[in-house]
Amino acid sequence: MARISLEIITAERVVYSNDVDIVVVPGIEGELAILPQHAALMTMLQPGPLLTKKNGEEDCMFVSGGFMEVQADRVTVLADTAERAEEIDVTRAEEARKRAETRIALPPEQADHARAQAALIRSLLRLKVAEKSRKRRGAGPTQRP
Repeated sequence: MARISLEIITAERVVYSNDVDIVVVPGIEGELAILPQHAALMTMLQPGPLLTKKNGEEDCMFVSGGFMEVQADRVTVLADTAERAEEIDVTRAEEARKRAETRIALPPEQADHARAQAALIRSLLRLKVAEKSRKRRGAGPTQRP
């Protein structure tokens, strides 16, 4: 079966490098599924889950935005930040969610609601990716207060 080479890179490190059967990314206008021999493409990414499949096994990561370049045999993701599901600190993400919700509840003159909303979305997506990974591994759901 044909595969496509995927690299996910941040300013700090190479987060992922492997050949995969398919990669699904959170494109700026919606999800994009990339298969081998896909047409050349360059697009911005929005925060969300990035999924890969290889030999029927699914891997899930979180990207907070960035860019993706697709060539016939290669996908390169230059992400603002990226975390593999098992790297996500659920406690920290939950605390970020609570902080964002608190800021959103403040009057507009006391908080930057757009930044708080963006932070809330990022924390919820990180929690979603971590939860999906735990369910797939059979660890059960994460408890939320």
